[in-house]
Amino acid sequence: MAAPKKGRRAPGAQGKPWRALTLILLVIAGLTGGMFLHGEKTPRLGIDLAGGTSITLEAKNQPGKPDAINQTNMNTAVGIIERRVNGLGVQEAEVQTQGDRHIIVNIPRGTNEKQAREQVGTTAELGFRPVLTYAPTTTEAQPDPSSSPSSSSSAGSKDKNDSDQQGRAVSEGLKAKTADESPSPSASESGKASESPSPDPSESAAAQPEGVSDSLAKKLEALDCTSKAAKAKANERAASAKPGDEVVACDAKEKIKYALGPVAVKGKNVKDAKAVFDQQRAQWIVQMSFDDKGSDQFGDITGKLSAKQQPQNQFAIVLDGEVVSAPSVSERLSSNAEISGSFTQESAEELGNILSYGALPLSFEESDVTTVTAALGSDQLEAGLIAGAIGLALVVIYLVAYYRGLSLIALLSLVVSGILTYTLMTLLGPAIGFALNLPAVCGAIVAIGITADSFIVYFERIRDEIREGRTLRPAVERGWPRARRTILVSDFVSFLAAFVLFIVTVGKVQGFAFTLGLTTLLDVVVVFFFTKPLMTILARTKFFASGHPWSGLDPTRLGAKPPLRRGRRSPDVSTDPKEA
Repeated sequence: MAAPKKGRRAPGAQGKPWRALTLILLVIAGLTGGMFLHGEKTPRLGIDLAGGTSITLEAKNQPGKPDAINQTNMNTAVGIIERRVNGLGVQEAEVQTQGDRHIIVNIPRGTNEKQAREQVGTTAELGFRPVLTYAPTTTEAQPDPSSSPSSSSSAGSKDKNDSDQQGRAVSEGLKAKTADESPSPSASESGKASESPSPDPSESAAAQPEGVSDSLAKKLEALDCTSKAAKAKANERAASAKPGDEVVACDAKEKIKYALGPVAVKGKNVKDAKAVFDQQRAQWIVQMSFDDKGSDQFGDITGKLSAKQQPQNQFAIVLDGEVVSAPSVSERLSSNAEISGSFTQESAEELGNILSYGALPLSFEESDVTTVTAALGSDQLEAGLIAGAIGLALVVIYLVAYYRGLSLIALLSLVVSGILTYTLMTLLGPAIGFALNLPAVCGAIVAIGITADSFIVYFERIRDEIREGRTLRPAVERGWPRARRTILVSDFVSFLAAFVLFIVTVGKVQGFAFTLGLTTLLDVVVVFFFTKPLMTILARTKFFASGHPWSGLDPTRLGAKPPLRRGRRSPDVSTDPKEA
């Protein structure tokens, strides 16, 4: 039998364990540094731990649609509301149906909670209506010339940012206005929109424009938008109007009221909308696109409006009976357009979010708003942490009592796994919106047992090799391949269960599944890059290599067989009689 070549490692050997240990320590240092760099020292908490607001929405019957409230429309509304709220940056919001006509929206306490609540309550269908005329809400209060919400546009015009200055001519295709006019947002297909002035609303009210009936003009004159209660009534009336009706509506932020034509494009035909910062113009814009039907309708209405003068070249974006923006156009637009104006990042993102997720198949109203305190969740979290601490203590006692010196390796591996889990949970909060809730805490506690099981598998493989009469260093290397296969199969089954649970469930159960899957992956990383290299290094020390009684690898205590020794081969003795 040929002798093994010098320098050949046993199967599964790891020649440079310090390299793996250095790598995982660098990863830990990088994650910890990233955590402090982003100012995130604790994981983001879910509503059950941090508190927040719980909103109950009730679906309302719609005229002419007695069967509109059904499971399909309710599920569609849940998806749209969830995307709308999470689109604002409010992560871990829970949106789910309750019964046949109620939707529960749980919003954790956070920076955008108020804004999210406003948009959750804004649940009517979105629509694009042509502006017929507008007027100030009161004769005493005129719109602020520097902050009006609307815009106009032109493709290829330059020096766009100068249009908000008094007396300055604006983009080509538009008529220059006087110094007392207010800017309005613009819509452009080319992506080079600019702010341009719009007429003084007092002048619009003084002379009734062509196409505005006497009855509509009287409604506009009688419309009261001076208080929140008055605006709420006006919005309710406008929202209940049919798409083909002319309506009067209040502006969401400015002291302006509008007379609007029938709905030209419905919000459900908006394919996508998002806020983008235009580097060339150094301003925020909103880009939007339509589906095929919406593109045709939007092209028709903008083609008609572009041939008219202010204010009838504007279209109003109406949500829940309220005008959220009123851009003007100077050319026919199609499937892709943009809205520009005096937007801040927040206002641009808000408008983009409304355009993307504003169209709901049902009308809702808030039936209940409750502030959720974290007291109950804190009590449950405290009880869970106590249970986890007791379980961890029992695991430690078992490891020390049964594995003795090997328990040091297991405990250090548990510490490394805990650090990786904590730092990743903290960084995943701002990165993907992960929030730690009670089920997620339970998943982390369950992971302690999964991680400890991997150590036990490896230790038992090493002890089996020692029982066969091998010394420690060969036992460490020969036991690793079999332990590795067992650990990978076990963790794969656990990860598969977590993955399936995450896919088929919703709400808080997903937090449990996500945490379980994350900690299962970390178990593989810790065992391969920390436990195995550390065991290889310690196997070279006298304490473990000599089989000290407190090392957990005492051959006598394990009942090891004596080492096999090859005896001398006795010479063959011939049984044939010798001849004389």
